[in-house]
Amino acid sequence: MTPVPRLDLAPKLKRPLSLWNPLDYLHLLYWVFFFPQALRWYVDKFGGGYISEKEIDWRKAWELLRQNAIQIQLLFQGLVLTVITSIAIGLIFQAVNVPVYWFGVAVGVVFGVVFGVAVGVAVGVVSGVTGVAFGVPLGVVSGVVFGVVLGVVFGVVLGVAFGVDGGVAVGVVTGVVFGVSVGVVSGVIYGVSVGVAGGVSVGVVSGVAGGVAILRPEVWLIGSPLNLRTIQNSSWVLPRITPLPLPNLVWRLQNWLENDWETGLHNTNQLLEYTLQFIPVVQAVNRVLAKISSDQIIWNVSRLAANPFDWNIVRFASASLDETLKSRFIKSFVSSLFFFLPRSWREDLQARFNTDSRLDTPARAAAAGFWHLHEKEPARAIEAFTVVRSLLYGEEMFTLAQTLAAFEKAQKPAAIAAIQVPPFPQEPLLRPVTWKILTNLRRVVEDAQFVNRSVSRSARSLALNRALGELTKILNQADTLPQAEQGLIIDIAETWKESLLQIAGEVGEISITKPVVNPYVVGDPVQGHLFVGREDIIRQLEELWVMGNQLQSIVLYGHRRMGKTSILLNTANCLGSQIQLAYVNLLLLGDSPQGVGEVLMAICDEISQTVKLPPPADADLLNLPYPTFKRYLKQVEAQLDGGLIIALDEFEKIEDLIEAKKIPIDFMGSLRGLVQMSSKIAFAFAGLHTLEEMTADYFQPFFASVIPIHVGFQERAATRQILANPGNEDFLLDYIPEALDEIYALTHGQPYLVQLLGFQLVRGYNDYVFEQGRLRDPVFTVEDVKAVINDPEFFKRGRYYFDGVWGQAARGAKGQQAIVRVLAPHPEGLSLDALAESTGMNDHDLQEALNTLKRHDVVEETQGSWRIMVELFRRWVLQQ
Repeated sequence: MTPVPRLDLAPKLKRPLSLWNPLDYLHLLYWVFFFPQALRWYVDKFGGGYISEKEIDWRKAWELLRQNAIQIQLLFQGLVLTVITSIAIGLIFQAVNVPVYWFGVAVGVVFGVVFGVAVGVAVGVVSGVTGVAFGVPLGVVSGVVFGVVLGVVFGVVLGVAFGVDGGVAVGVVTGVVFGVSVGVVSGVIYGVSVGVAGGVSVGVVSGVAGGVAILRPEVWLIGSPLNLRTIQNSSWVLPRITPLPLPNLVWRLQNWLENDWETGLHNTNQLLEYTLQFIPVVQAVNRVLAKISSDQIIWNVSRLAANPFDWNIVRFASASLDETLKSRFIKSFVSSLFFFLPRSWREDLQARFNTDSRLDTPARAAAAGFWHLHEKEPARAIEAFTVVRSLLYGEEMFTLAQTLAAFEKAQKPAAIAAIQVPPFPQEPLLRPVTWKILTNLRRVVEDAQFVNRSVSRSARSLALNRALGELTKILNQADTLPQAEQGLIIDIAETWKESLLQIAGEVGEISITKPVVNPYVVGDPVQGHLFVGREDIIRQLEELWVMGNQLQSIVLYGHRRMGKTSILLNTANCLGSQIQLAYVNLLLLGDSPQGVGEVLMAICDEISQTVKLPPPADADLLNLPYPTFKRYLKQVEAQLDGGLIIALDEFEKIEDLIEAKKIPIDFMGSLRGLVQMSSKIAFAFAGLHTLEEMTADYFQPFFASVIPIHVGFQERAATRQILANPGNEDFLLDYIPEALDEIYALTHGQPYLVQLLGFQLVRGYNDYVFEQGRLRDPVFTVEDVKAVINDPEFFKRGRYYFDGVWGQAARGAKGQQAIVRVLAPHPEGLSLDALAESTGMNDHDLQEALNTLKRHDVVEETQGSWRIMVELFRRWVLQQ
């Protein structure tokens, strides 16, 4: 396979043009008429760059001139070149006996230069032949460069026009006017549109009469034979200013792209930047994309959109160039010459051409997605990426567009706080830099939620400062983003920053003069304003208990210290006045020597406290437990205006009592009958995962009649809120975002561990500042978090959680603890084969043990690797 050559079509000039070198003036003259793209390159390289059309004005243009001697020199060189060229042409006319009025030449030169430079400095835009792709720059970018070109060309033309006699002058002026004005419309737009639709040669023939000055066929005729076998990098050999397709160029570009996509794209950018060969480039790119396998499409299109010289190359990888050119022809030519036709007729004729993005193939859909991101149209990008969602990187790009669409819609702080951020994709990622920035924006959303929800002035101030800091960091790093989404993300960050600054008046100075009251609760249930997160479970319980026609019995299950008790205790605050909840902690039963009567006695006592109805006599419950309890529930039901939830926490205690023969096996059957007895009374059972797995005869039929609700780890946003906004109005400490992320990475959102880490951080701060009398910032860092978990006492304080998870792994499927031991030294995880080899377990036992551990929130599978979910638990296992 022949290596793909790497084109370098830029000018080879290694120094600025000299005022005193006559050859440099010839160089500049050649650039003006045959290689105007070189002037943009020259200003970029030696003249300090240019200002875009959207930003330019008179003040900026003159400031650019004042600061860049090279551009002032270029302006002077253009003036000299105009005068010399006009005189030379005048002498040529005079030599062939055409009368020349030199005063007229001078007037024409002065007028042309003044007009050209003035317009150039005022406009300061990409200027050139745009007929082929209406957006493919000829290359004259800076206002000064435009002034030089326009000044030279316009000055020479007007100088000759004013100075040459009679009919010759009329011929020159008429030729210029007709060639530039009518020629642009009929020669380029019509010629190329017909050429694309029905053959380039037909289009050229149709348009050449009016567009010679634009199509430059003489340049094509001279340069084409010299580039038949290979593209020449030499400036004078390659045609730079003709849009007529060079022979074999499409075929050559197609081969390059097929053999080496990256180098081929470099070559297409070189052709777009330094020639007008836009149509061949579009054709070659589209032909290659149509052949690419589905698993490579999004990656290849992403490389096409990585750094294109002209973003229209991405656009027309989806939209039809043919249809767009025809539409432009109708708009520019027909509308101008046939303006007397009804406007609706012209619009209807133009609407016949489909210029929009096409999603009928994966390649076109992918290109449309990147194009619409670049055009800041995330909603349309979602539509495009939906088509390729099943392809490699398709889900990532769909989620990216979905996330940006959600971010773009939010304009005000309340709207920012209300954003529901979709889950981010896992590695490997196509856009890792973008996801890093989006993670920062997600932090801003979470901080905006703190600002919106918190009643603490200090917490709101700290969260607002964090958010503004994140947005500033995003804007400072914006130049590292891929071009497709860069502009959209910058707009989002600027909008959010301006919006949040409007409420920055609430930010005040924070002074800590006494030990901070520790707001974190370790071990005990969290209630009231300290209860954060679990909105999904609370909402589900409201649907079952408040919105339904009949109360439903449920079972909450999850491993120890996951927050089940806190959910039960705080649900009462969300049920309204009509629904009451009686909470019973079955662990308080002890060994229950009095049997089932003692169990029902404890339940009746809590119901009595809730509904204010005296419980049955203890003797009645001990002698006739079931009938007495049933009659009591009927009395309670008769008194209820709404409903009653009887919450039985730590329900495994019942199984322990049955196995110890303290209560009879038929207890569960009786309880099931009570569950189904009344539409006003329901039970809520809470306990470990084993509730879901109870298969004994006395449990299985019971749990078939209740609704299971899994209590898993807290979401990232809830974890951040628990830490940074714990509900204490006097909480004056803060976290850097990286510290919050580190805690989530260590705990996976396990509530007990999150509270334990926060508690130890505040305790450490108070000791350092108020016990040791040393100074430090009231902001926790990653180093502070590491100091806490590196303290040997930390794992001792968390042993209740660690021992509980480890002990549960000893029950049920065999081999669970062996798997955890093997996984502990590998934070990145192990494959199934590696686990089988290390544990010596057969496939059936291994899979059953893994399924149990996964169901118990101990391990997870990510892209074929099994790993321990909670990093702190993994480290605890290593220490044992």
